[in-house]
Amino acid sequence: MNLLVVGASYRTTPVATLERLAVAPTDHRRLVARLLAQPYVGEAVIVSTCNRVEVYAAVSAFHGGLGDICGVLATHAGYPPADLANHLYVHYDGAAVDHVFRVAAGLDSMVVGEAQILGQLRDAYHAATETEAPGRLLHELMQQALRVGKRAHAETDIDRAGQSVVTAALDLAATHLGGLAGRPALVVGAGAMGALAVATLSRGGVGPLSVTNRSAERAVRLAETYGASPAPIDDLSATLSEVDVVVAATASTTPVLTRELVAGVLAERAHRRSGPLVLLDLAVPRDVEADVAELPGVFVIDIDRLAEDLPEGPAAADTAAVNRIVATEVEAFLTWLRGADVAPTVAALRGRADEVVTAELRRLANRRPELTDEQRGEVARTVHRVVQRLLHSPTVRVRQLAAEPGGDQYAALLRELFDLDVPQTATAQAVPDIAAGTTFFEGGAR
Repeated sequence: MNLLVVGASYRTTPVATLERLAVAPTDHRRLVARLLAQPYVGEAVIVSTCNRVEVYAAVSAFHGGLGDICGVLATHAGYPPADLANHLYVHYDGAAVDHVFRVAAGLDSMVVGEAQILGQLRDAYHAATETEAPGRLLHELMQQALRVGKRAHAETDIDRAGQSVVTAALDLAATHLGGLAGRPALVVGAGAMGALAVATLSRGGVGPLSVTNRSAERAVRLAETYGASPAPIDDLSATLSEVDVVVAATASTTPVLTRELVAGVLAERAHRRSGPLVLLDLAVPRDVEADVAELPGVFVIDIDRLAEDLPEGPAAADTAAVNRIVATEVEAFLTWLRGADVAPTVAALRGRADEVVTAELRRLANRRPELTDEQRGEVARTVHRVVQRLLHSPTVRVRQLAAEPGGDQYAALLRELFDLDVPQTATAQAVPDIAAGTTFFEGGAR
C-alpha cells in the first residue's frame, strides 16, 4: 500500500467549491465507507475544516487510487470529475508524509502557526477510527503527525502571536468597529470553532456576549463556561438586532443568516444602534448568504476576505525552525516505512526456511525410523539453530539497508533470489510520473 493525499484548500479552491466539498459530521461515516468500497483504497481519513478538505489514503496503486478518491469527491460535491480536478492537489508517498506533517505543524494553515489544526486532525483521526478506516499505515501516519505538530509548537515560537482564524477575523472586525471592547457580540454555533470564538471574544472584553445554537443545551453549557448568555435560536432576529459583531460558525449545510433575515434585522437595528453590523462567517459551507454583503450597513468577513487581508505570519526564523523539524521527522517516518516494508519479505524468507527444515526432518524420520524421539528432537533443534544463525546476519543487514533511500531494492532482490510470494509492500512501487495532460499534479501548491 502507498500513501496518497488528495485535497483542496483556500490556496487552490474558491470558497464556493470548498462549500460543496465540505464533509459535515453527519456525512463523514458515509463518505469514508464509500472510499473504502473503492477497489484501490485500503485505508482512509477525511479532514474537513473551514479552509481545507483532504483525503489521506493508503492505496494499492497510484492512478487507480487517485481515480477512486477523485470520483468519490466529485460525486459528493456534485461536480464532473474533470471540473473538480482543476482545484485539487495530489501528494504521493514521501510528498504525502511531508504535506501531512506540514499541515499538523501549522505551516499550511491560512494563519501560519495556528494550533487549532491539531485538534481538527485529531478529531478527523478519531472519527475515522470509529469506522475502522485507518489501518497500520494511516494509524502510524496520524499518530506521528500529531506528535510532530505538538513538537513544532513546543520547540519553536511559531505560535507566539497566538493567532487563529478566529483571532485574525476578529482583528479585522475591530478595524471596522474601532475596537471590540464593550461591543455587544453574538456567536452562532457551539462547536469547536464557536467555542474558540466565545473564548476569544470573552478575553477581548466584549459585552454583553451571547451564544446561540440549534442544540440549546450546548449553547447553555458554552455560555456558562465563559460567563456569556444563551440565546434561543428561535429569537435569532431579535438577538441580532442588539449586537455589533456576529461570529457564525455552524455545521449547517444551508445559510443561517439569509439576506431576508439580515435585511429585517438591519431595519430594526437602525432604531437601536449606530455603526455597521459586522458578520464574521467562519463556516464552510457558508453561514452567511452570499448577497448579504450587498446590504447597506453590514460588513461581511468570510474565508475569502481573510485570505486577502491576513497580516504577515511568524518570523522567518521560527518558520525555518519548524521546517527543519518537519524535514527531520519526514525522513524518520520514511526510514520506519522502508523498514516496515521489508518485514514481510524477511518473514516470508524465514517461513520458507522453516518449510524446508520441516520437510527435510520429515524425510529423515521416514528414512531412519529407528531414531528415538529424543534423537529426532535433538536433530531438529540443531538444524533449526543452524538455519537461524545463517539467516540472522543477512536479515539484520537487509533491514538496515532497507532503511536507507532506495532500500526497497534489497527486499525485491530477496524475493527474486528465493522466489518468495510476498504481496506488494508500501514503498515497493516506484513513484509514477503523472500522465502528460492530466489535470492533477503531484505535490500540489503550498
